[in-house]
Amino acid sequence: MPRPAAPIDFYFDFSSPYGYLAAEKIDELAARYGRSVLWHPILLGVTFKATGLVPLTVIPLKGAYSVHDIERSARYLGLPYTHPSGFPLPTQHAARAFLWLNDRKPALARAFGLAVYRAYFVDDVNISDLGTVLNIAAGLGVDRDTLSGVLAGSEIKTRLAAEVDLAMARGVFGSPFIFVDGEAFWGVDRLPQVERWLAEGGF
Repeated sequence: MPRPAAPIDFYFDFSSPYGYLAAEKIDELAARYGRSVLWHPILLGVTFKATGLVPLTVIPLKGAYSVHDIERSARYLGLPYTHPSGFPLPTQHAARAFLWLNDRKPALARAFGLAVYRAYFVDDVNISDLGTVLNIAAGLGVDRDTLSGVLAGSEIKTRLAAEVDLAMARGVFGSPFIFVDGEAFWGVDRLPQVERWLAEGGF
């Protein structure tokens, strides 16, 4: 009996607009080729310290273009997008909540992740606010008090920090960052290459 194909690894930060666009497409793309996807939250702020990079939108000249490109990329992919009034935002609360949910119910975590992304990049909601994160989770049936207690503790904070370290050790420095059979792809604009890799087994 043939061994099932290895899952795709999808690394993302909730403050990443390109991460949002990829999150809306990656599972559907993977499913067309019989693949599953493992979602991994990261914190871009940590990777920026290691690489010396800064958010695209604050870079002179490149910043204005990047906002235009994000909006155009959303239209190209058929996705709604509103550039947030507060950008970028810290996303550790959402990342920790996702990680905790993903350990228990990956499908619920995925629904939560998409809800957080849509709240930020469609509805312009401040997802850095702990109460907002708890509200989004509660709207999906997660017990608010339980999650609040988890996010107040040190264990999940340590866990996310370790996950970010593991991602960086693997070479992850941006969002979205996708691994297919060990091959790394950075950016939502690499999804066509990801699809060809899946279709042909590499190129």
